[in-house]
Amino acid sequence: MKDPRAYYDDFSQHYDDARGHGYHALLDDLEAECVRRWVGGPRVLEVGCGTGLLLERVRRFAGRASGMDLSGGMLARAHARGLPVCRASAVELPYRERSFDLVYSFKVLPHIEALDRALGEAARVLDRGGIALFEFYNPASLRGLWKQIRWWNQRVGKASHDREVYTAYHTPDEARARARAAGLEVVGGYGIFVVTPHPFAHRVPLAGAVLGAVERALSRGPLARWAGFYIVACRKPEDPR
Repeated sequence: MKDPRAYYDDFSQHYDDARGHGYHALLDDLEAECVRRWVGGPRVLEVGCGTGLLLERVRRFAGRASGMDLSGGMLARAHARGLPVCRASAVELPYRERSFDLVYSFKVLPHIEALDRALGEAARVLDRGGIALFEFYNPASLRGLWKQIRWWNQRVGKASHDREVYTAYHTPDEARARARAAGLEVVGGYGIFVVTPHPFAHRVPLAGAVLGAVERALSRGPLARWAGFYIVACRKPEDPR
């Protein structure tokens, strides 16, 4: 597999293409809304901020939010947006213990082989009582099934994004167990289904608004555990274990 840093440096050249509207913008909006629900303090960190599309949204309601990423190419675009970001690895965060009130990571953790180490680092830099939001790719979903079919029935747990970079899938139960193993208490779960049948649907008048309303209705309901993207909300215990 390609080195993840090289992969994302290359990906950065076209990552923002068409992401300012429609389907991709809806995904970013849904994730930002999830952060907004839980933000309770000014110190916010995005682990794997990429080009800063999501961080830019989060800073509208959490003005001191900052980000980090492994890819210099991605960070160059985030810097161009005027965002406070730095280059670092998710498995070795360059921050002191208890530095943040909220830490979130979307569409990044499934691409980290040393997942438990990354979760442990997020827990380490989180203050007591702080919130962590971790997004996982769910194999028990239509998206997970599609990925298996698309990659010629290759085992989902070891499928590759574009067949070039490591990607792992975890069920909601597995995701929650991994968070608990990092010393965090699970306090909620959210789902992003991607009910959009095709990105073109957002060009149809009113269709985008309807699809967004459906996504929001499903995100916190009992069906969330079947979503393609599953977000675990965790709290760091007030008292150290």
